[in-house]
Amino acid sequence: MNYESVVEKGSGVSAGVSFVVRRMSFGRRMELMRRIREVAQRAEFLAAGNGAGEKMEAALLSLEIERLYVTWGIAEVRGLEVDGAAATAESLAEAGPEELFREALALVKAECGLSEDERKN
Repeated sequence: MNYESVVEKGSGVSAGVSFVVRRMSFGRRMELMRRIREVAQRAEFLAAGNGAGEKMEAALLSLEIERLYVTWGIAEVRGLEVDGAAATAESLAEAGPEELFREALALVKAECGLSEDERKN
């Protein structure tokens, strides 16, 4: 048996772009959970608040969780340059096209086995 720990997925948004997505494993699941645990707890707490500042902070933390998913789950971005350099998960999140970031996020969440409702969060 030969197991590949990554899978390449072509972009449906931009021709010629593909994402190398890390497959879920026991160790990777633990690592991801460690990365998002505290941020997710804080976001949930703030979302339950009544103030506009709390809601804004919760929304910001939710975006940070999305960034964590992409930087954790995308091993490589192929066929895309950001500001003249080969794109990485980090540069895609920082300065790349948002529609490609959103597509990468959906691919990572799908590989994690999250349901449609979980993917929306």
